[in-house]
Amino acid sequence: MTTDFTGTTALITGASSGLGSEFATQLARRGADVVLVARRDDRLRDLARRIEHEHGVTATPIALDLARPDAASTLRAELEGRGIRVQTLVNNAGFGMKGAFAEADASRIAELVQVNVATLVSITREFLPDMVRDGRGALVNIASTAAYQPCPNMAVYGASKAFVLSFTEALAYETRSSGLRVLALSPGATRTEFFDVVGTENAAVGRFRTTEQVVSLALRRLDRRRTPASVVSGRANALTSRLVGFMPRRLALGASGRVLSSSR
Repeated sequence: MTTDFTGTTALITGASSGLGSEFATQLARRGADVVLVARRDDRLRDLARRIEHEHGVTATPIALDLARPDAASTLRAELEGRGIRVQTLVNNAGFGMKGAFAEADASRIAELVQVNVATLVSITREFLPDMVRDGRGALVNIASTAAYQPCPNMAVYGASKAFVLSFTEALAYETRSSGLRVLALSPGATRTEFFDVVGTENAAVGRFRTTEQVVSLALRRLDRRRTPASVVSGRANALTSRLVGFMPRRLALGASGRVLSSSR
């Protein structure tokens, strides 16, 4: 059964492109009003106009740098000022960086941890209590196949996504008696701007999937009577992630290290 989001509002971070834009489009297609959050105001406004024209819902663009420590409280205050109540939250904003940790820029590392972990947690805390009480929507946090093993040369990124996976699965259990559906989505290589930020597509492992494929999978899982706590996009990715869990840790580390080191 396809879930109808009519009469609800979905907040999507990192909405100016890639998976965020696709989530906004597909949720609007199912009837949700959408709040679009990212840094690039021009892209957000273009997307908002297109969504309103094509789907007849309200699309609210909010330009905000999610690397700011006060981003979550600022966003909450902005929505309260507009009288907007959120039933669905998609924490999609995040980025990766590649290279040896000892050689990485310290300020860039701090920004990655802030966006991928701290802001995600803070935004979830700002909106989750109301979402649980409302019980009609969903919380979707974007993890990664990188969450399932250590990632040498992408150490901080992989660790940040392991946090997102663990955090979201725990929240799924905590909220299991409510009507809220909670899902950690772990894409593999996907055709987005992610690899432009990383600086190379050589960091990709496996076959590329489209944003439409990844988001459609997430929404199909949310349609289930019992939403799983997590899902990996792509059968090959899902199998690999499952197999890694049965490997001795040192073997998983060695395999991941060889793949990511060879793509430097």
